[in-house]
Amino acid sequence: MNEWMKVLNERKKECLQTLYREKMFVEAIFRESIDGEEYLTWFSVQGEKGEDVKTSALEIDKIHLKFWEECIDKTYKPIDKKPEAFFIYPEVFERIRELDEK
Repeated sequence: MNEWMKVLNERKKECLQTLYREKMFVEAIFRESIDGEEYLTWFSVQGEKGEDVKTSALEIDKIHLKFWEECIDKTYKPIDKKPEAFFIYPEVFERIRELDEK
């Protein structure tokens, strides 16, 4: 996990390139330790017409998929969380809608 977070932080420019093709407008990764186990949690705002990471020719996405296979617990069943409050500047929201329509 440390290695993956290091790659992401050192290769931010490449990460931003892949966000465009995925229509990922906001992505944040949070890290926590519970009972000695490390966990990552993602928060994202993504459009509907984005391309899947598995179809990418970008090197950073190939590296992402390698780490994904090593780190993701396929037995984990995520809890379906319903957003109760979400705030964003109207200008930012409008820009996201414009980008999503492209």
